Amino acid sequence: MSCHINTMLVLGAGMTAMAGGVTAMSDEINMTLVEATPDNPRNTEGDIVQLADGRLLVAWSDFYGGEMPDHAPARISAMHSDDGGCTWGERFTLQENVGEQNVMSVSFLRLASGDLLFFYLRKNADDDLQLFVRRSSDEAASFDEPLMVTSGIGYHVVNNARMIQLKSGRIIAPAAWNPGDWREERQAVAMVYFSDDEGRTWQRSQSEIPLPGRGAQEPGVVELVDGRLLMIIRNSLGRIHKSYSGDQGITWTDAEPMEIRAPVAPSTITRIPSTGDLLLIWNDCFRESPDAETVRRPLTAAVSSDEGETWGHRRDLETEEPYWYAYTSVTFVAERVLLTYWVHDRTTDPNLLHLKFRSLRVEWFYEAD
Repeated sequence: MSCHINTMLVLGAGMTAMAGGVTAMSDEINMTLVEATPDNPRNTEGDIVQLADGRLLVAWSDFYGGEMPDHAPARISAMHSDDGGCTWGERFTLQENVGEQNVMSVSFLRLASGDLLFFYLRKNADDDLQLFVRRSSDEAASFDEPLMVTSGIGYHVVNNARMIQLKSGRIIAPAAWNPGDWREERQAVAMVYFSDDEGRTWQRSQSEIPLPGRGAQEPGVVELVDGRLLMIIRNSLGRIHKSYSGDQGITWTDAEPMEIRAPVAPSTITRIPSTGDLLLIWNDCFRESPDAETVRRPLTAAVSSDEGETWGHRRDLETEEPYWYAYTSVTFVAERVLLTYWVHDRTTDPNLLHLKFRSLRVEWFYEAD
């Protein structure tokens, strides 16, 4: 099985193609990276980082034991690719399950200094979910002991692929927090944790951003050209909401709706390095009508050239029914965009959650009107 892409990535040989196959259309890679099974029913919430030698490292939430709910057992598993994502090596454990329930939800952050940070959630109970970070100075060959980022009691939801480092060097970790059992208390508030010493110590923002309904959930943050921070927030109000910070995350404005309609599902925002535009990925299920069925399909991308005020070049990444798609990671390597997201296979009983990998040219996101 071959795969040819026009990129400046380091190429290699001797890797093993994963189950599910790979489709290479011109210079696009579209593959099931980790296929779920009844014993391993959920492979989700991943992220990718490029290592100094050109290899790719992908890691994700690997649920084992035949259960897939958020409280089921899970470890963080990982694989390498030597050829830009055409083929991937054997699965290995990056983080053992040290939680009473699981560890899950991976974020990598390459620091300006060159060190690599690896974030994950440790879940002990429905009212005890905390974010941890580990540091590597040898390109993920080893990691320091874990350090807890979040503070205090409660349930801290931090999505995969959410960490950013600002131009100032400050690290931002967006979080949604619930003081008690999230199954009973649905009024989550959004906030950030931040670090000014490369992740060695952390502080919590002064602001807590509330929203009615099911609360302010699963925030993501991007730094704007003028130095402000833009936060996008999942909620149950039918539109993605946004908030701004003018002091690098310490305080935040009240949340307000964006023009983008969305279900109760996560959205991802980031900046395209080669063009300077913002990229948004979300479920555009209300495209035709606000009364449309609330589903996590299609998975859609849009681009903003005015710092998130308006969005164009809308293009669907996934549309096939009855599958759902969510929890996207975005990694830029040379002129390519590397994506992971889960595919919820709703045709099986029980349902299975597979991990998908896509590699696309940056230009792909501009080819729609």
